[in-house]
Amino acid sequence: RALLAVSLNLMALLFSTTAFITTHWCEGTQRVPKPSCGKEKKTNCLNYSGNETANETNQNVVHYSWETGDDRFLFRYFHTGIWYSCEENINAAGEKCRSFIDLAPASEKGEQLCPSAVLPLLLLCKEVVLKMMTPLRSGTASRPSDTGHPGVLWLSVVSEVLYIMLLVVGFSLMCLELFHSSSVIDGLKLNAFAAVFTVLSGLLGMVAHMMYTQVFQVTVSLGPEDWRPHSWDYGWSFCLAWGSFTCCMAASVTTLNSYTKTVIEFR
Repeated sequence: RALLAVSLNLMALLFSTTAFITTHWCEGTQRVPKPSCGKEKKTNCLNYSGNETANETNQNVVHYSWETGDDRFLFRYFHTGIWYSCEENINAAGEKCRSFIDLAPASEKGEQLCPSAVLPLLLLCKEVVLKMMTPLRSGTASRPSDTGHPGVLWLSVVSEVLYIMLLVVGFSLMCLELFHSSSVIDGLKLNAFAAVFTVLSGLLGMVAHMMYTQVFQVTVSLGPEDWRPHSWDYGWSFCLAWGSFTCCMAASVTTLNSYTKTVIEFR
């Protein structure tokens, strides 16, 4: 049972860390106007009057296109995580990424939600994580703005960080109980603390996932016009996050079961 609890806790830790740093929590398509055709772009574009050379040399010519309705638009793929939102680049290969924190609407931003003593640390954490993740993103990423302090989104981020930290503490205690427990009493104490930390981490993880989902849904409705999705669904990072929560709670139940069984046998 102890080995099973350690394995489940390790899986929860790996899943949660992967979900935290990846950008596939939500994915879908965005409806954007087709760009004008040019010398380098011949497909998925608007060809005005069928004469590209004349259009480029004479800016006073009135341009006409026979495409109407949805034919005038492209549906580009996008995927979003806690830190970044990446969209397919319709003008070149690769993707364009920008900070999801800066996309959150004003209703999800509030300096009053962050105590003055904690806010500088959160902003520093934001800058460090974004700089670390920038080389991992293909394409270009917009520079994070310094205006506004995300409220609910930052609470979600802090909860995710605490979730991972408590998972690490619980995993360490389980390993100590499994490999370095010198007596039954010490093992029971380690077991009890490991169960408490694991349960707390699971509750924090659940709250963090729900808060991020709320922020994303509000951003879909009130976010920038050029970002709002046409259709979207949850991605594999979201599945990993909730898979981590499931493994975490299973580990806590297994640990509590082992603790109860040991107490009964000891008595």
